[in-house]
Amino acid sequence: MGTEWNLLFFFNSVLLGVGLAMDAFSVSMANGLHEPGMSRRKMCAVAGVFAFFQALMPLIGWICVHTIVGYFSAFEKWIPWIALVLLVYIGVGMLREGISHAEKETEAPKVGAAALLIQGIATSIDALSVGFTISDYGAVMAAVCALIIAAVTFLICMAGLVIGRRFGVRLAGRAAILGGVILIVIGLEIFLTGIWG
Repeated sequence: MGTEWNLLFFFNSVLLGVGLAMDAFSVSMANGLHEPGMSRRKMCAVAGVFAFFQALMPLIGWICVHTIVGYFSAFEKWIPWIALVLLVYIGVGMLREGISHAEKETEAPKVGAAALLIQGIATSIDALSVGFTISDYGAVMAAVCALIIAAVTFLICMAGLVIGRRFGVRLAGRAAILGGVILIVIGLEIFLTGIWG
């Protein structure tokens, strides 16, 4: 990537945003499935959390590259493990809730703040390595790149929530089970890509 303010910089930033937002999109879809009655305000909050973390992680990565690169390189190998543990933990919880509520035929509980925070970290932690990709940017360019990534992530996650809600209404009690399975699969995908990718 170049270090000039040009169309290529913005195009690359948008592409980075799309690439990084795919896991967050899938998790947003799972959240929509899990909570089909989610309000627009909450949808904006959920997408906002994902956008925040997707912007924050590349910036943390950029700072690490410019300061403690040796320690960051050592930490990088743990990223797939952290993402796997966090997403499987949330996914198994969603599965349990979905199974118990499907048996009772009651509405599944809503996606809580703690679960959302863990999802935000788990889906964005691999974006730390983007710090290497944008390491030749100055501080302002890195910040603008992060903001573009946040905007792209927000839009993609809103789309995921809308899709999830639509199917969630149709699937009723089984939606939380599907949402849990999706989270576990994403965790495994991040893990396997990180280990062998």
